Amino acid sequence: MFDWVSNRTDLLLHSHEITLTEGSKIFATWKNPPPPVYMEFFIFNVTNPDQFLKGEAKPHVTTMGPYTYREFRPKHNVSFVHNGTKVAAYTKKIFVFEPEKSVGDPNVDLVTTVNIPAVAVINRLKGAGFWVASGISMYMGSIGTTMFMTHTVQELLWGFKDPLLTRLKTIKPETDEYFGLMLHKNSSDDGEFVYHTGEQNYLDFGRIYTWKGEKMVSFWKTNQSNMINGTDGSSFHPFLTKEERLNVFTPDLCRSIHMRFEKEVELKGIPAYRFTPPRDTLASGKNNPENEGFCVTPKKCLDDGVLDVSVCRKGAPVVVSFPHFHLGDEKYAQAIDGISPVHEHHQTFLDLNPTMGVPVRAMKRVQYNIHLESVSGFPLTRNLNNTIFPILFLNESVVIDDASAARIQKLLLIVTLVSRFPLILVAMGVILLLVSIILAIRFYQNKVIANTQNIQATQPDSDLSV
Repeated sequence: MFDWVSNRTDLLLHSHEITLTEGSKIFATWKNPPPPVYMEFFIFNVTNPDQFLKGEAKPHVTTMGPYTYREFRPKHNVSFVHNGTKVAAYTKKIFVFEPEKSVGDPNVDLVTTVNIPAVAVINRLKGAGFWVASGISMYMGSIGTTMFMTHTVQELLWGFKDPLLTRLKTIKPETDEYFGLMLHKNSSDDGEFVYHTGEQNYLDFGRIYTWKGEKMVSFWKTNQSNMINGTDGSSFHPFLTKEERLNVFTPDLCRSIHMRFEKEVELKGIPAYRFTPPRDTLASGKNNPENEGFCVTPKKCLDDGVLDVSVCRKGAPVVVSFPHFHLGDEKYAQAIDGISPVHEHHQTFLDLNPTMGVPVRAMKRVQYNIHLESVSGFPLTRNLNNTIFPILFLNESVVIDDASAARIQKLLLIVTLVSRFPLILVAMGVILLLVSIILAIRFYQNKVIANTQNIQATQPDSDLSV
């Protein structure tokens, strides 16, 4: 019987329907995910830039948002490789503004934030020499460049022509004279991914084999830090356990992160395990030795909760964290008025059905910051303290739609019946045995009663024999 269970489980794991193979239902939804994905942007507006630059006060920010976009993520250029055991694909991201889910019009609303192009230029010129720095600084002053800028939300996100970058383009033609936090990202992709189909081993389902033709990245100091581990976060292998460490590779972070089980949840009648990044995910190397390789410049290692990704952002001093420096060193939140981390609002999590490995709800929350510091030769930075300055945070979310939920419920019912069928057989056998015993007892009792009645009927009456 238990061999039968093992065979049925093995059949389920290697089923055509739960591998990334042409014609399977899961492959169709993998190529064109049906649940709507939304990208929400929350932008930090600086209300006292002058006081901060003079060193009179720490920066004060207010949060503007959400500005919400529907995100479409179809996969294209899909092809099977390595004898069908792996599948290559590009994931195209298309963003469409959703006014009814937003707080305002991004073409109208103005935001004041750090002048990121200026900071990036200054950061590149560190160590270039006093005279070079002074010359660039004078030019920046002549065109009115300051450390803070005011633009519409639309411009900040999707791009505007920057005068400093335009000038640099005359010196370095490869310079892009436009800047935007999401510049060139609409209708774009993150490069080619090659995934395991799960055909050979169900534990490999959806796991990344290569990204841009490589099995590792080259941004960090150690091989461990450069490893591309896990999936892209859109799919996981079936039969998850609470003890598992789930790995997700995120191109935006230029690295893989891990997630641990937090609690059991339920959505639309589907049971799920919630996995979330633990505190040690972005811990400093001194508190988590696994992260030592993520500090490329040892004398400038940051503390818990932040990650310097300038190495994969063309030298721009970009630092990522969780929103409001959630799970980070308290000093980062305390340095900015208006920052207050709340676990429920700022955590990243995945709600996965453990049987199927399917995400039923996900919230990917990431904050982008700029590292500000005083740089010799640039008077604009004279009064700057070493500050991790928040620019915006995003919430990329998905909740399973009703149709997909209904399909998963049917699949779960089938899996439950398959897994419990031997127990049903045992129970039916016990019931049949009990019924047989009861019938046998009744038959025996009826036979005894009939025999007794026959004996009594054949005996002579005692009164007539006197």
